[in-house]
Amino acid sequence: MTGFINVIKPKGMSSALVVHIVKKKTGLNAGHMGTLDPMASGVLPIGLSKASRLFQYMLDKEKVYLATFKFGILTDTLDVTGKITETCNFIPTEKEIKEKLPLLTGEIMQVPPAYSAKCVNGKRGYELARRGIEFKLEPKKVNVLSFTLENKISDSEYVFRIVCKGGTYIRSLARDLGNLTGSLAVMSELDRVKSGTFDYSNGVSVEDLDKQDYTKFVIPPENTLSFERLTISKERAQKILDGVFEDCGFKDGIYSVFSEDGFIGVGESINGVLRIKSYVRQNG
Repeated sequence: MTGFINVIKPKGMSSALVVHIVKKKTGLNAGHMGTLDPMASGVLPIGLSKASRLFQYMLDKEKVYLATFKFGILTDTLDVTGKITETCNFIPTEKEIKEKLPLLTGEIMQVPPAYSAKCVNGKRGYELARRGIEFKLEPKKVNVLSFTLENKISDSEYVFRIVCKGGTYIRSLARDLGNLTGSLAVMSELDRVKSGTFDYSNGVSVEDLDKQDYTKFVIPPENTLSFERLTISKERAQKILDGVFEDCGFKDGIYSVFSEDGFIGVGESINGVLRIKSYVRQNG
């Protein structure tokens, strides 16, 4: 069985534990696309068997989050689970927040949180931070497609809807928005409602996955890709897989490649010559 299971991760559970549960349920190798912090909930696509090879083609997909920011405090983790490092009494108004949101929209430079998986001299940031080692993470370019204020839910908390590309840290957006408004802010809740083609409509809870036949929740790998479809003969497919390459006249580009046996994988044509970059054939 090759494909994806879109698990709706609950709060308080690590992404690694979700993968472990899926492995145990299916008996297959599995891996997740895009870690969700334990405090966060939402869609966590899990690739089964060879489907994980396709994650590299999904890294730049749009992601949609509903995030709650709490103003007036700052923590070492940039969320409410961390140790408070600063406080302030000023809480911005909705108007003051909305005025600053355009500054955090589009292509922006963002410093990742210290408690993150970013590497510093071969070590994960969170490993160094937990050991009390000081280090500096360089700003990186991220793309925030939209950043809107949804509503105010308490004296110091606001809910935002954020659409962004992969690599964006929502906790960093909270910190930066706090700074821009003359206050402080951390992330207090996070729900990833969409990641590429995966959203709540094609997701399954951990409980339902545990109780039912997992195969009914498997999403075929070809259904998750947006590349142009290219169908080749079984004979040509076998030649390509055997390393026999020839000019077939295909226009240059990346394709979802099929044969009579079904989906083969992602291929790339250069100067008319097709090569399979990620092989995930389910049949044969």
